[in-house]
Amino acid sequence: MTKRTDSTRRQVLRGGLAAVGGLAAATSAAAPARAQEKLDPKAVQYQTMPKDGNKCSACVNFEAPAACKIVSGKIDPNGWCIAFAPKEQQ
Repeated sequence: MTKRTDSTRRQVLRGGLAAVGGLAAATSAAAPARAQEKLDPKAVQYQTMPKDGNKCSACVNFEAPAACKIVSGKIDPNGWCIAFAPKEQQ
């Protein structure tokens, strides 16, 4: 792959994450009295397999054993979605 392709993929991923974050912010701002609803797995392209070495269990949003702070439903620790945000390494 060329560097230009990698750059474009990063831009698309950042745009997708920004859209997810914007959606979450808009949802909580529009309805502060009710609990924030989680996103549908399809909306974040959730899959039950890791992608490029990234997986849910290494994401800051993962809640063991099989949940996510922002995505609804049962989450496979080896899964992945576009909202993946790596845990800070210690």
